Amino acid sequence: MNIVILLLLVAGIAVSLLFGKADGVLSALQNGAASAVENILRLSGAYLLWMGLLNVAEKAGLIKALSRLLSPALRLLFPDAKNAREAISMNLAANMLGMGNAATPYGLSAMRLMEEENPHKGVATNGMCVLLVVNASCLELFPATLVGIRSGFGSAVPSAVVLPTLMSSLCSTIVAVVLCLLFIRPCPSRS
Repeated sequence: MNIVILLLLVAGIAVSLLFGKADGVLSALQNGAASAVENILRLSGAYLLWMGLLNVAEKAGLIKALSRLLSPALRLLFPDAKNAREAISMNLAANMLGMGNAATPYGLSAMRLMEEENPHKGVATNGMCVLLVVNASCLELFPATLVGIRSGFGSAVPSAVVLPTLMSSLCSTIVAVVLCLLFIRPCPSRS
């Protein structure tokens, strides 16, 4: 991806030089960098708040309670993920609250734990594939990051996206889970 972005940047600079618009290149680069820093600062507060709340929830035992509540669904979707269920439930909880970036560390931890239990190291298990698909479909009860972005950019009604996001993510997650359950096959044994 870095190569693609580099090629786009070089092509943009070359085209601006070719058409005599080189004076605007430096200005555009500086404005873009300043805008990126402003956006990072705008969003970092919300991101840090949600990460802190997840840590408090984990230490207070709320995640274990959520894991017990989700255990029937987790057993169905991740039958081989014994040690990873708590990390999976944290990942799913963060995704449901619209904190995709906060969910990533828990998703990576779940994948690492499932790989430790994997009899065929380096080959994705059904549980790993299901976790990837469920994360990609991303059921969101409250899209906190999106509401934060809309609020940071001055939207009159930043929460207007909550219901459409819930409906579309619920549909995509249901389809993803049904397809996973239809296409999961037993892992072949290696010789």
